[in-house]
Amino acid sequence: MTSTHPSGTAGLADRLASADLVVVGSGFFGLTVAERAATELGKRVVVLERRAHLGGNAWSEFEPETGIEVHRYGAHLFHTSNQRVWDYVRRFTDFTGYQHRVFTVSKGQTFPMPINLGTICQFVGQHLSPTEARALVREHAAEIDPAHVGNLEDKAISLIGRPLYEAFVRGYTEKQWQTDPRELPPEIISRLPVRYNFDNRYFNDTFEGLPVDGYAAWLERLADHPLVEVVLEVDYLDVRGLVPAGVPVVYTGPLDTYFGDAEGRLGWRTLDFQQEVLPIGDFQGTSVMNYADSDVPWTRIHEFRHFHPERDYPEDRTVVVREYSRTAEPGDEPYYPISTARDREVLARYRERAAAEPDVFFGGRLGTYQYLDMHMAIASAMSMFDNRLAARLTEG
Repeated sequence: MTSTHPSGTAGLADRLASADLVVVGSGFFGLTVAERAATELGKRVVVLERRAHLGGNAWSEFEPETGIEVHRYGAHLFHTSNQRVWDYVRRFTDFTGYQHRVFTVSKGQTFPMPINLGTICQFVGQHLSPTEARALVREHAAEIDPAHVGNLEDKAISLIGRPLYEAFVRGYTEKQWQTDPRELPPEIISRLPVRYNFDNRYFNDTFEGLPVDGYAAWLERLADHPLVEVVLEVDYLDVRGLVPAGVPVVYTGPLDTYFGDAEGRLGWRTLDFQQEVLPIGDFQGTSVMNYADSDVPWTRIHEFRHFHPERDYPEDRTVVVREYSRTAEPGDEPYYPISTARDREVLARYRERAAAEPDVFFGGRLGTYQYLDMHMAIASAMSMFDNRLAARLTEG
């Protein structure tokens, strides 16, 4: 891999002219496609990245004062039950045995998440058997007839009952969506996980862990192929006229932005982060602490030392990052699709436009307007390569 900054339009035009494939965006989707095309087919790939680093939102950095690895765009936890994906990613990194566990603060108390038997017992202040806990939740959920659900709040109450909803869902949802849950569609929260045992592991997947050397090292190895060139600080939409006709493009940027918002802007959420180095060895005792109360402005606090307890981090300093969620405005970095009914109508029109672009393959979270975990993005990229791109690159 070569990772370069453009030396003018002429130099970039020459690189693009020699490319068999152009990939827009260097997150896991884009880099997986690039690696597959180079390794399996021997094709020359140019990856265009508008940021000053590769890796998209999965990029990590070592905080210079403490040496603690910080996930620059929010916590990234790798997990999958897909054996093929697991075998593939381990070509580029080993994984630790980290298992993600989350806690939430509600009304001054700390509870394990997602809601499990321990959460329920602590919440009601007594020991309950699984059968008793199920009966209690069923009794509270009966307040709302599922046939008469009209919004997110109704849906949540019909699933877990009002007491658990008020304690753990309402305030957090208000902060996540910056909207009263009674004004949000019910499909946003189609299910709420409740475990009637004491399992507080956050993910249920077969495989889980964090890259031993960090995300930056993993991403750099994924891009480390002599036929792959990553060009940084270039916005494809500013230079797409330089891509020769007939050269396929894999586009992983925002779908609406590609078409100049011609059908209207899709709804996105964005995140803001506030990072601090504190003069203590441990701030919260865990990697992620959610805050369920609406009067606390942040949604959660990350303390990154806890992601890698095996590392020799300083004992007198720690790094914490407060995360805030809000609706993305023009110019903001889009993170998650909101996907209201109106958004889905707009999306349908963009998909028609995308289908009419014979040389462009839309992928990734932003390019398909879907929430994709890392393993899902990698699996989707492998599927696109196998089922669509390979034939295009070999047969034309």
